[in-house]
Amino acid sequence: MSAMAFVSITPLGEGESVSKYVTKSVQVIKDSGLSWQLTPMGTIIEGEKLDEVLAVVNKAVEAQDECDRISVSVKIDYRKNKPLGLNTKVDSVMKKLK
Repeated sequence: MSAMAFVSITPLGEGESVSKYVTKSVQVIKDSGLSWQLTPMGTIIEGEKLDEVLAVVNKAVEAQDECDRISVSVKIDYRKNKPLGLNTKVDSVMKKLK
Protein backbone atom coordinates (compact mmCIF):
# COMPACT_ATOMS: atom_id res chain seq x y z
CA MET A 1 0.00 0.00 0.00
CA SER A 2 1.01 3.60 -0.46
CA ALA A 3 -0.38 6.84 0.91
CA MET A 4 1.01 10.11 -0.36
CA ALA A 5 -0.10 13.60 0.66
CA PHE A 6 0.86 16.94 -0.80
CA VAL A 7 0.36 19.46 1.98
CA SER A 8 0.68 23.23 2.09
CA ILE A 9 0.46 24.80 5.55
CA THR A 10 0.38 28.60 5.44
CA PRO A 11 -0.07 30.88 8.44
CA LEU A 12 -2.33 33.84 7.70
CA GLY A 13 -1.77 37.36 9.01
CA GLU A 14 1.90 36.74 9.84
CA GLY A 15 3.41 38.99 7.17
CA GLU A 16 4.86 38.48 3.73
CA SER A 17 7.63 36.04 4.65
CA VAL A 18 6.47 32.93 6.50
CA SER A 19 9.54 30.69 6.23
CA LYS A 20 10.15 30.74 9.99
CA TYR A 21 6.66 29.27 10.48
CA VAL A 22 6.89 26.81 7.57
CA THR A 23 10.18 25.53 8.99
CA LYS A 24 8.40 24.42 12.17
CA SER A 25 5.98 22.26 10.17
CA VAL A 26 8.69 20.86 7.91
CA GLN A 27 10.74 19.92 10.99
CA VAL A 28 7.79 17.84 12.26
CA ILE A 29 7.55 16.12 8.88
CA LYS A 30 11.30 15.47 8.79
CA ASP A 31 11.27 14.06 12.33
CA SER A 32 8.36 11.72 11.51
CA GLY A 33 10.60 9.14 9.84
CA LEU A 34 8.37 9.03 6.75
CA SER A 35 9.65 9.79 3.27
CA TRP A 36 9.15 13.42 2.33
CA GLN A 37 10.09 15.97 -0.29
CA LEU A 38 9.99 19.75 0.08
CA THR A 39 8.82 21.76 -2.94
CA PRO A 40 8.47 25.53 -3.39
CA MET A 41 4.68 25.23 -2.95
CA GLY A 42 4.35 22.59 -0.23
CA THR A 43 5.66 19.27 1.03
CA ILE A 44 4.98 15.70 -0.10
CA ILE A 45 4.76 13.06 2.63
CA GLU A 46 4.63 9.33 1.91
CA GLY A 47 3.96 6.32 4.10
CA GLU A 48 2.53 2.84 3.89
CA LYS A 49 -0.70 3.74 5.71
CA LEU A 50 -3.01 6.68 5.22
CA ASP A 51 -3.56 7.17 8.95
CA GLU A 52 0.19 7.56 9.62
CA VAL A 53 0.51 10.18 6.88
CA LEU A 54 -2.53 12.10 8.16
CA ALA A 55 -1.18 11.96 11.71
CA VAL A 56 1.99 13.71 10.51
CA VAL A 57 -0.08 16.33 8.68
CA ASN A 58 -2.02 16.94 11.90
CA LYS A 59 1.18 17.36 13.95
CA ALA A 60 2.62 19.70 11.31
CA VAL A 61 -0.47 21.89 11.55
CA GLU A 62 -0.36 21.83 15.35
CA ALA A 63 3.27 23.03 15.18
CA GLN A 64 1.87 26.41 14.14
CA ASP A 65 0.96 27.12 17.76
CA GLU A 66 2.00 30.81 17.46
CA CYS A 67 -0.50 31.48 14.68
CA ASP A 68 -4.17 32.26 15.18
CA ARG A 69 -5.18 31.32 11.64
CA ILE A 70 -3.71 28.74 9.26
CA SER A 71 -4.63 27.77 5.72
CA VAL A 72 -4.12 24.06 5.01
CA SER A 73 -4.40 22.42 1.60
CA VAL A 74 -4.01 18.64 1.27
CA LYS A 75 -4.12 16.42 -1.82
CA ILE A 76 -3.97 12.66 -1.20
CA ASP A 77 -3.04 9.75 -3.45
CA TYR A 78 -3.91 6.44 -1.78
CA ARG A 79 -3.19 3.13 -3.50
CA LYS A 80 -3.87 -0.33 -2.16
CA ASN A 81 -2.30 -2.18 -5.09
CA LYS A 82 1.11 -0.49 -5.36
CA PRO A 83 4.12 -0.09 -3.08
CA LEU A 84 5.59 3.28 -2.15
CA GLY A 85 6.29 5.50 -5.13
CA LEU A 86 7.48 9.00 -4.26
CA ASN A 87 10.28 8.84 -6.82
CA THR A 88 8.69 6.18 -9.04
CA LYS A 89 6.03 8.58 -10.33
CA VAL A 90 8.57 11.22 -11.31
CA ASP A 91 10.92 8.64 -12.86
CA SER A 92 8.07 7.25 -14.99
CA VAL A 93 7.32 10.64 -16.49
CA MET A 94 10.98 11.57 -16.98
CA LYS A 95 11.61 8.37 -18.96
CA LYS A 96 8.77 9.24 -21.31
CA LEU A 97 10.04 12.75 -22.08
CA LYS A 98 11.63 13.18 -25.51
